[in-house]
Amino acid sequence: MAGKTLTRADLAEAVVQKVGLPRNESQELVELVLSEIASSLARGESVKLSSFGSFGIRQKGQRIGRNPKTGQEVPITPRRVLVFRPSNIMKERINAGHARRPKAAE
Repeated sequence: MAGKTLTRADLAEAVVQKVGLPRNESQELVELVLSEIASSLARGESVKLSSFGSFGIRQKGQRIGRNPKTGQEVPITPRRVLVFRPSNIMKERINAGHARRPKAAE
């Protein structure tokens, strides 16, 4: 299941190959898009990319956790967490050709 990780450089190279922009402009474009997404999320706004999915921020309240090694209770501070919800189209693309096979009777 482990595969290659897509990087910013890979995205910029894809823009070069598919759109034909020079490399430096492609890198700037990728950085601009990622920066705008990050800025919107930092402001608490949702980001919806059609046919891909939605990014959002969820507020988590304070709670009590446990140190698994010692069993000691430890307070976990309130925080905001990034969440991603893939679109149905993305889910279908990911699962295309990977339909579950029924288990053989034992």
